[in-house]
Amino acid sequence: MRHWKLGFLFLCLSIIGFSFLTSSTYGQMKPVELSYSIFFPAPHKISVLATEWGKEIEKRTNGRVKVGMFYGGTLTPPDKCYDGVVRGISDIGTAPLAYTRGRFPLTEVTDLPIGCESALAGTKMVNEYYNKFKPKELDDVEVMYLHTHGPAIIHTKKPVYNLEDFKGKKIRSGGLATKIIAALGGAPVGMPMGDTYDSLSRGVVDGSVAPYEALEGWKWGEVVKFSTECFGASYLSCFFVVVNKDKWNALPPEIKKIIGKVNEEWIEKTGKGWDEIDKSGKDFTVKLGNKIIPLSKEENERWAKAVRPILDDYVNNMKAKGLPGEEALKFCLDYLKKKQ
Repeated sequence: MRHWKLGFLFLCLSIIGFSFLTSSTYGQMKPVELSYSIFFPAPHKISVLATEWGKEIEKRTNGRVKVGMFYGGTLTPPDKCYDGVVRGISDIGTAPLAYTRGRFPLTEVTDLPIGCESALAGTKMVNEYYNKFKPKELDDVEVMYLHTHGPAIIHTKKPVYNLEDFKGKKIRSGGLATKIIAALGGAPVGMPMGDTYDSLSRGVVDGSVAPYEALEGWKWGEVVKFSTECFGASYLSCFFVVVNKDKWNALPPEIKKIIGKVNEEWIEKTGKGWDEIDKSGKDFTVKLGNKIIPLSKEENERWAKAVRPILDDYVNNMKAKGLPGEEALKFCLDYLKKKQ
């Protein structure tokens, strides 16, 4: 009996000792800390959503993963963000694909004037596109999810009801948008967003192209009078949210699964977030007494026809590179027909 009691006591002490050792070991384990480079300022809706994404991952992993935010491009500027993630300057990054045009040739389909009418539809579309085509151009990182801003439309000082009204107007634009403005008969003027307010106010340009958000976020509503909903020729900008490949591969499978689930939820949240910003911008300009001009179905079709050569050029360029551009474009157009 005595030997049995001693054995039982030894077993209990062993269990207690092992539990103490285990809890001590876990207590000493440092969380995985990931740096996130984002060019939006901290108060911007997309920065808020990105921050909440990191907090949600921290919560669901019980603090095993922590995400540190670097706002306003302080860690890497937007045109260097993707390479910054590849090289490990930041562990996570987000920026528009268009800031490094030519780097993601097939995925440039998501920036074409394909007539998308909401950020939620665009965001869901670009993620479905990625899941279907898995473009190799993004293989040097781990893609968390993609998202788009709302449809970019025309904002002008004088009313634009049709293509004839638009002809010859000087429109601030950049990147692919310059081709869109030219195809519609306007005169594209390359200019940074930050210079646009002053240029509109002084009459250097007659208008600009952007989502509704810019009317409030950049205060354009104070210096334009009209917004033309030319959805037939509207375009999106696609943003990546990517993680350094080595950092991702080092994470345990259960952590990857948790992050994957959060990513799925943030596709919807981010698309809706962009649409909320656009609604706020539209409300802002209406309160100032500015006018919204919706194009008729027939006029929208005229605008869509005018920019069609840009879509054809994309297909031909992809064919020359041996990439399935025609299939990618058809997929996106068919998706919008079904979902919008």
